[in-house]
Amino acid sequence: MDLILTVEAQSCKPSGKLKGRKPPKDKCNRNNDSECCEAGKFYNVYKCSPKVTSHTKAVLTLNSFERGKDGGGPSECDGNYHSDDTPIVALSTGWYKNNKRCFKKIKIHGNGKSVTATFVDECDSTQGCDQDHDYQPPCNNNIVDGSSAVWKALGVPHSDWGEMDIHWTDA
Repeated sequence: MDLILTVEAQSCKPSGKLKGRKPPKDKCNRNNDSECCEAGKFYNVYKCSPKVTSHTKAVLTLNSFERGKDGGGPSECDGNYHSDDTPIVALSTGWYKNNKRCFKKIKIHGNGKSVTATFVDECDSTQGCDQDHDYQPPCNNNIVDGSSAVWKALGVPHSDWGEMDIHWTDA
């Protein structure tokens, strides 16, 4: 039994599906090229993320942590909104670890540069398509959702902001 659990944790397969609902009119914020849920479309949900190593592969996405922007509700770590001018991130549910990473720092490597960012929120991989998640689908299991300050520190041209392959480690 332990072997099966270990294999599942390493491969991190979807734990289910979430059926999308059409957002109410003008309720899905499309800032930062955010995707809105589609009615009837099924989205994978994950309770796990790939194992954290000294070279954890991930996808950096762009997120706002400010009130009224595309990030949805306040930070899971402290219930507050945060300035996008600060290098902060949200991590997929499996890496979030029920608040155990809150306010810890990670080092992100991408575009030939690196930046240290503070973890303040969860990029929910288990739920979505509702008001709490700004009517966006659940996050994939390998997401580092970064503020604009993270993208700037990595020297990524603004026209290329959105998604980028990176690797990260605990700082």
